[in-house]
Parts: sequence; structure tokens; C-alpha cells
Amino acid sequence: MFSNRIQKIKSSPTLAAAAKAAELRAKGVDIIDFTTGELIFETPAKIKEACKKALDANLTRYAPVPGLLKLREAISKRIKKDFQIDYSPDEIIVTCGAKQAIYVALQVLINPGDEVIIPAPYWVSYPDQVLLAEGKPVILATDDDAGFKITPQQLERAITPKTKMLILNTPSNPTGACYNKDELKVLGDICARKKIWVLSDEIYDKLTYDNFKHVSFSEACPAWRDRTILINGASKSYSMTGWRMGYAAGPKPLIDKMKILQSQELTSIATFIQEACITAFNDCDAEVEKMRSDMELRRDVMWQEISKIYKVKCSKPHGAFYLFPNMSAFGKPTQELAEYLLEKAHVSVVAGEGFGAPGYLRLSYVCDVETIKRGVAQMKEALGKL
Repeated sequence: MFSNRIQKIKSSPTLAAAAKAAELRAKGVDIIDFTTGELIFETPAKIKEACKKALDANLTRYAPVPGLLKLREAISKRIKKDFQIDYSPDEIIVTCGAKQAIYVALQVLINPGDEVIIPAPYWVSYPDQVLLAEGKPVILATDDDAGFKITPQQLERAITPKTKMLILNTPSNPTGACYNKDELKVLGDICARKKIWVLSDEIYDKLTYDNFKHVSFSEACPAWRDRTILINGASKSYSMTGWRMGYAAGPKPLIDKMKILQSQELTSIATFIQEACITAFNDCDAEVEKMRSDMELRRDVMWQEISKIYKVKCSKPHGAFYLFPNMSAFGKPTQELAEYLLEKAHVSVVAGEGFGAPGYLRLSYVCDVETIKRGVAQMKEALGKL
């Protein structure tokens, strides 16, 4: 009855874990939620004010398919300011979240049987979105000993005549790993030599710590700019997940094809949201820095507390807002461990299996410091009974 494509994919495990926690909370169970993939800070006030003004001005009509010109100009200026890369407004398309930008890019570029290289641990949607484009996900496993980053040798070995694209996520969800400029350049040189596309998901670009400066893939590999798709948006760094604003920047021929698909699929996101996002990109650096600084403190607290748990091995991430501890010493599937922690510790976490990394758990540290300490203490007590 249903299409073959929908039979190939599964529901998002991160959303499923959050839903289970919400279900228990609705029954009166005091659940500490470490599954959350969004900052808990309020959207900065000036962004909300810009949205209210747009509504009062009746800016509620259709917007152009690629997004308002003045928003694309703001994105262009933002990219230039942050990474010294030039993308014209015609090389940018505004989408309903970064997730949709990735989906549209894959639908435009991937043919049946094309191989797409995805380093693991990966964001849960990459393989399924490749399958929806009738491509073949090729998973490259990494671990905490490798800093959760692929090596040039791994990439070289994985490339075949059918390889069309490498998907790279830095800073990473779920590990927080960040590639530096030299690492990106080496990978970019391989992609250029082998003539494969790079989809660079940089949605966590402003959430980096320990003085680590995020480098955009196009900044590190300007010679391969015409085969690079930069994915970003307002969701994470500006605490605007529910606003559903993302974008893709890339060569104009690609963006033109993405516009065609989006014109049949979505048209555009709400005009008043786009007006608010102009303010986000132009005038919220101080608010973003305050949130980043707060998240660095929370990362430090959770990492210190997790590192005290016997048998748990946890690397300290340089970006995003997740820890990805190695739980393999407990000798149990992490899906089973996640269910155990929910039942016995009343702490909700996400199992590594959904990220292509059995043996690990993903913990989000967006909670306040006291909640982080209490949640990890409850985990420690429950794990001590195994």
C-alpha cells in the first residue's frame, strides 16, 4: 500500500526519546531530560520584537521562493564577516530549517545508486535523507580515540567511482567534535581530486569552546567552493529552533535547481519570520556570545561530573552542546542502558545506535547547572547498581 521509499526509513530516535520522556513527565514522573537538541534560553528579545513589528505591518504574504532579498543579503554579509567567503544573494536559498536545506540539496544532486560518505557518529537524519534520494549511505566509523573525526586515509579508501558526496558536520551532533582548518583542507584536497561534492553542515558554528574558532569548509577549501554546499541557519546559535529557518549557500546552478524543487514543495517560510531573522543575523552578536559562554560553563560541569562515574570514558568536546560518553565497559547495548536510566534514574538520554555508534550515549547539557548535577548524580547511582 505504501511507497518503497517510506518503507526504507525510520523515525528520528532523538525525537522518539524526547517523546518518551514527555510521556512519563505527563504521568507525574520527575524526569531529567538530557535528550534536548535545542537551547533552553529564550529567543533574544530584539528578534521577537522584529517579528511583532512585521506582523503589525501586515507582512504576512507570500515571500519569494529563495527567501526575501534583504534576508539573503544579511546572510551573505554574515558569512563574509564570519568566514571571509563571498556568497551573493543569488547563491543562497532560505529553507524551513537546516534539515530541509539538506533534504532539498540531496534531492537535487543524488541519483539512484550514488554513494554518499557519512562519518559516524552522525546526525540521525543523514542516512535516511540519502535513502529518500535513492542514494546509498556509506558509513565511516570513528571513535573517541580518533576524536570522532575521519582520517584522510579513511576517506581515500571509501571513495569509489559511484561516490557523489561527502557529508561533514562540524561542530558535530552528537559528539561535539570540531575539525580545524588544516584537517578540512586535507579532506577538501581529496574531494577536489576525486571530484566529489561536499555538504558541510555547520549549524552549530557559533557554539564552540576553549577558544576554538570554527572554520567553514569553503573558507578552508576555497578552490572547491563550486562543489561545496554550506548548510546553516538560525536554529541553534540564536535559540530559534521552533522558528524553522535554515539556509543553503552554494554555486548558483545548484541553488537555482533547489529553488525549482522548493517552489513545488514549500514555496517559502513565513515572511514575518524572515524579517525577524534579518535582525538575528545583523544585530545579535552579544546575545549569541552570552548563550555560548553559558553553554561552555554547562559543558564543563557535565563533563566533570560524568568523568567521575566509574567505567565511563568521555572526551571533552569543543563544540555543539552534547557529550558522547563511551559506555562499552558496562557490556550492555546502549539502547538497553538508555531504557534502564530512564526507568531507574529518571534521566532521559539517547542511545548511540541511532547515531551509528553503538556503545555510546548522547547527553545534552542545555539544562541549568543544578539540574545537570542532579541528573548525573542519579545516573551515577543507577549505573553503580549494574
